[in-house]
Formats: sequence, C-alpha cells, structure tokens
Amino acid sequence: MFAEPRLAARPWLTAPLIDEVIESRRAIRRFLPQGVSPQTVREILAVARHAPSASNIQPWTCHVLTGAARDRLVGDALAAFRADGPQALSSEYEFYPAELPQPFLGRRAAFGAKLGGALGVDQADMAARLQVMARNFMFFEAPVGIIFTIDRRLERASLIDYGCFLQNVMLAARARGLDTCPQQTWAMMHRVIRPALGLGEEEMVVCGMAMGFADPDAPENALNLARETPEHFAVFHEEEMLCAAA
Repeated sequence: MFAEPRLAARPWLTAPLIDEVIESRRAIRRFLPQGVSPQTVREILAVARHAPSASNIQPWTCHVLTGAARDRLVGDALAAFRADGPQALSSEYEFYPAELPQPFLGRRAAFGAKLGGALGVDQADMAARLQVMARNFMFFEAPVGIIFTIDRRLERASLIDYGCFLQNVMLAARARGLDTCPQQTWAMMHRVIRPALGLGEEEMVVCGMAMGFADPDAPENALNLARETPEHFAVFHEEEMLCAAA
C-alpha cells in the first residue's frame, strides 16, 4: 500500500496551485513597459536559490540589469548585431549539434513556423528574420534583463543544477504575476557582454532572461505550443508487489 502525501501541516501547499504556476509559464516575446520593483526581483532570486545543486556548490551568478544599465547593454548589443549581423554571434558552448536528429529537428521546425506565422514573417525572408532576432537583444522590451554566468572551470553536470535554478527563477516570477523568456541568444553575444559587465575570464555566459509583464495582445505570446504527453516520453518499469497474506 502506498502512503498518501502528508500536506495537512501546510494547507497552502496544494497541487492545483503549484500545477497552475508551472502550466501557465510561457516564453514571452513582447512585454509591457510597466516596471518591476527591485524588491520583487530580489524576492524571486531569494526563492530560486533553493534549487538543488551537487554538493551544494550553487554554480549560478546573476547580473540583473534595469534602467540605464539595461539600456547600455541593449544599445551595445544592437549596435554589434546591426553592424555585423549573424557574424556578431558566437557562443562559448555548443547549443545544438551540427545535425539535429529527429524528432527534435521536427519540433524545432514546427516552433519556428508557429513563431514566424504569429509575427507574419516568412521563413525565406532573411531580412525580416534578422529583425525578429534583433529583438532578442532588447530583452523583448522587458524592463528587467538578467545575464546568467557560470565558472567555466566547472563541468557539464553543473549545467544540470543551473537548469533547476533557472526554472525556479521563472516559476517564482510567474507566482508573482510576472512573465519571463529564457534567452540562449544572449550567450552568443558574450563578446559584447564581457566588457559591458566587467566579467572575469573564468565567467562564461550561460544565457539571458527577460522579465516583466506580458503584452496580452501580442500574437507571439499566444503560440500554444504542444507538449508531448508522458505516454511519449516516459517508460514505466512496473513490477507486481508481493503482499504477504495477513
């Protein structure tokens, strides 16, 4: 017999509430100009720090950008991108393999088609696609931008810990009525970010994140991306439980 989870001591901790926060998280690509208080961002990071990490090494460092500091980085990144286009981009780590296998290639293509359709951009229109990409370096107009870095001397296992931390940031933000967009694109702008933020040689840019209030009228914020069900990605290895007769 399986024991029921004991939540009576914490009546506020209910599955429907937590499930709603998780399921309502979306990658937002157009934000309202409404600001976010610094105290709220501090609260979000204070909650996110409880993410698990191997041997409690806590590999994350966050550079929170608002106001003039945000605007300076956005200006530098846009200037570099407009001057050199895709040649301005170079990540310090591989994000996708050279040949993305199925079914992952198909999922990425379906996402690109949906986003392009929402924005009215044809996949063959390279100029329009570059304009869309440039908006990444504006944090999609979000008032808060965060650049996440990691000590490059750590191994890939620490990136698993980092993923847990990033998810905590996004869920803590969502629980406070905010929205986010994790942006690997910022890792490809590390040559601009490094001098702008005074990063040491050991700091590697993992990603960026836009944070603010979603524009409810933006079509790119309503993509309704499909998620595979557990029947497609989980294998349940069950065995009969042998119970001794009473």
